[in-house]
Amino acid sequence: MNGEHNGRILKATLPSEERLKSIKLIEELFKKGSSYFLHPFKIVYVIDNKENTIPPKILVSVPKRTFKRAVDRNILKRRIKEAYRKNKSGIFSTPGCVMPSHLAIIYIGKEKLDFDTIEKKLILLLNRLKST
Repeated sequence: MNGEHNGRILKATLPSEERLKSIKLIEELFKKGSSYFLHPFKIVYVIDNKENTIPPKILVSVPKRTFKRAVDRNILKRRIKEAYRKNKSGIFSTPGCVMPSHLAIIYIGKEKLDFDTIEKKLILLLNRLKST
């Protein structure tokens, strides 16, 4: 399921270039970014017209305070990344919509959800972001 944006094909992969790793950019995202909640997620995003990448660079976080075991945090992060990877081309291939350049997806739920539920909620979350 590949989408197309401005003549560029979006592949259904999540390569290293699409992950937000720069400490400077992460700090900027949390200082200047806008956010909203859609249970079980909080999304923080920044729209930077000079550095607008399609699809946006993402950061996925699951708090250690809620999930003490690393195994549980890693499972949730894998599920979120996979749901994002599968659905990003359908969401970000819409021409003419303003997209964020950086995006943080933070899992704020208290229980481990299955993949199907995470995927449905993430699609709602990203569609809401697209209409913002």
